[in-house]
Amino acid sequence: MDRRSALTLMAAGVLAACTTREQQTARGDADPERQEDGVETIRYGDDPSQQGELTRPAGTSKGVVVVIHGGFWRDQYDLSLGRPLAASLADEGWTAFNIEYRRVGNGGGWPQTFDDVAAAIDALADVDDLDTSTVVTLGHSAGGHLAVWAAARPQLSGSPWASPAVPVTAAVSHAGVLDLAAAIAADLGDGAVQRFMGGTVDDRYALADPSAAIPLSVPVRCVHGTSDTTVPLSQSTDYVARARAAGADAELTAVEGDHFVVIDPSSRAWSLTLQLLETLRTR
Repeated sequence: MDRRSALTLMAAGVLAACTTREQQTARGDADPERQEDGVETIRYGDDPSQQGELTRPAGTSKGVVVVIHGGFWRDQYDLSLGRPLAASLADEGWTAFNIEYRRVGNGGGWPQTFDDVAAAIDALADVDDLDTSTVVTLGHSAGGHLAVWAAARPQLSGSPWASPAVPVTAAVSHAGVLDLAAAIAADLGDGAVQRFMGGTVDDRYALADPSAAIPLSVPVRCVHGTSDTTVPLSQSTDYVARARAAGADAELTAVEGDHFVVIDPSSRAWSLTLQLLETLRTR
């Protein structure tokens, strides 16, 4: 598939479409009964959004990659946007778990979205014949925020998320919103963070903001387009600089392109992501 075809398939917001584009259309919740092409539906709650799609590779799995879609945490965007990446990951030998979660507009926000991401990942502990010794979270934009947040769960002392049943062994952030306070200051998504959290910066942000959990005890890899005007490159550069200064294992891969190039399966950015996953698997 060429780049133009891939981008056409991922139109309507392609994994965290946070700007208004003519080709974008609103999306509802993913079909909770979808089970085809070897995709298994895993439910972790009663809400229609509390489910994920597990795709296994043809041979021995390299590990699990939890795909977390973006969309500034809004309910217009759903896990159907993560399916191209999940398919690519399975082709490359990974078990892909493309998760849905409650979002702003359908019961999500603080703390429900965090509850759901934690519960979705922990549900992997009950999946038959699944090795969870390697679990990498991979998210785009708002999903990048949630991917790095999930990796920080063991450090969130005193919270209900601090004892994961399935610990995350590494996180990959695609153009992630990694500093919520800075995102508020820059008014990213026209107040998206405030709507997601239900207010401006307060004590809750210590548990919600990936930057507040620096340094993480697991590797974090950031991939970000240099021409991104939706989530600025500074969200990744600043996070990596602070993490490395604190002794954490964090790296930035800057690529040419906009907010969406990082989740185009035909792009060089995606090829670089697959290479990063290989390095994280062998650590």
